[in-house]
Amino acid sequence: MSYSNYKNQLQKIADVAYSIAVLSWDQETYMPEKGADLRAQQISTLSGLHHKLYTDKELEVLLDNLINDNSLDEKQRKNVLLTKETFDKQKKYSTEFVELMSKTISNCFQAWQSAKEKNDFSIYAPELEKLLALKRQECEILGYEEHPYDAQLNEYEKGITTKEISQLFEQVKTELVPFVKKISEAKQVDDACFFQHFDKDKQWDFGIDLLKQMGFDFSAGRQDKSSHPFTTSFSPNDVRLTTRIQENDLSEMIWSCIHEGGHGLYEQGLPIDEYGMPLGEAISLGIHESQSRLWENNVGRSLPYWKNNINLIKSYFPEQLKNVSAEDFYFAMNKVTPSLIRTSADELTYHFHIMIRFEIEKALFENTIQVKDLPSIWNEKYKNYLGINVPSDAQGVLQDIHWSHGSFGYFPTYSIGSFYAAQFFAQAKKEINNLTEQIESGQLSELLNWLRTKIHIHGRLYTSNELCMKICGEPLNEKYFMDYAKEKYAQIYKMNL
Repeated sequence: MSYSNYKNQLQKIADVAYSIAVLSWDQETYMPEKGADLRAQQISTLSGLHHKLYTDKELEVLLDNLINDNSLDEKQRKNVLLTKETFDKQKKYSTEFVELMSKTISNCFQAWQSAKEKNDFSIYAPELEKLLALKRQECEILGYEEHPYDAQLNEYEKGITTKEISQLFEQVKTELVPFVKKISEAKQVDDACFFQHFDKDKQWDFGIDLLKQMGFDFSAGRQDKSSHPFTTSFSPNDVRLTTRIQENDLSEMIWSCIHEGGHGLYEQGLPIDEYGMPLGEAISLGIHESQSRLWENNVGRSLPYWKNNINLIKSYFPEQLKNVSAEDFYFAMNKVTPSLIRTSADELTYHFHIMIRFEIEKALFENTIQVKDLPSIWNEKYKNYLGINVPSDAQGVLQDIHWSHGSFGYFPTYSIGSFYAAQFFAQAKKEINNLTEQIESGQLSELLNWLRTKIHIHGRLYTSNELCMKICGEPLNEKYFMDYAKEKYAQIYKMNL
């Protein structure tokens, strides 16, 4: 039994997993409405097959032998140890449970789509209740030490706990809430230039230009449209992005493209020779989100970036933007104001959206709130945190796709990713000479290469904390985000700190 046998087996398992991913991608982009029922069955069957392959007795024997093989190098040993960890976790599930979870998720996703379209939470609630019951059962299957929600968080950010997330958000709120309040008392910036008529085809073409400028390889990926922008990958040589376009709001397309482009660049940067192996996978959702948020916020919402791109966007929309300078555009895109939709939120109040979802998910797994009450609880929290009234479920509790995928524990990684992004970008500025000037001239390749060598190429060789220590010499520190935010927005809103 050799490492090559192990690698062949893992790649077969990956082939099945990525086949599921292809079907899921198609489900959210091109699948006709009548295909839903059988698609759920197809994904369920493949999910069951994937589970059987990953819990096969032959693989267990192979892993046990390789763990004691002293001829393996560091990366090979890491692959084996991480695979054994996943194997032991997969053994906790029955094939029947895996197939039931898969089918329930597919049904829940279809119900969410219909509910959002019809603005009717009652269509979604029964399917979400079934899925939540399975996810609560999953917590008991996986096990946890302090809080059942820990088991869900661990799926996306290994080792992090409900207590740690609560403490992190409390620290952020201590500084962020009064800072946003101070901004609200300053003279507001004008963002009217974003809300005109912008032809959807021209927006699409401009978005492609931005992705190419970032370094996204279209010979190894593509972009399509979906109701909720996302990125999926079938290998580093086949990465799929989706975006969303509104003809009366230019920001939807721009931030979707840049954000998902950041995810896509990470996937394209993973080592192809580790396909199917843990070291060919992203470290965590927090680190993944750091890549999208770094490109979207630290680069894409910066003045140097738009000093370079203002003439390009004006070439697509000369009439709409004829009197708009790079500075005007920069101020407009960074307007801080409470909003209904998380994906359209500014980068400061965005974290209030995440806190709301975290508090709701935590309560759902404590069984202190019920699915039927989610719309009223959601609306109450938006009133308390953001001071706004939610006019409809489609703009409220139905706006996100995540719960319909069973992705409980995912949302906190958005904030964690933003904090990592600010810390990584601060380090990149120290190590890359004249990075600001490079961005202003449209030269983004050195930044991408820095991210490739510091983060992408390692796969899962390190944990998130280990990687942060390796890059920055310290663990995750939200201070970098607050320092970045205060410097940037004090200048935009002409405030003295």
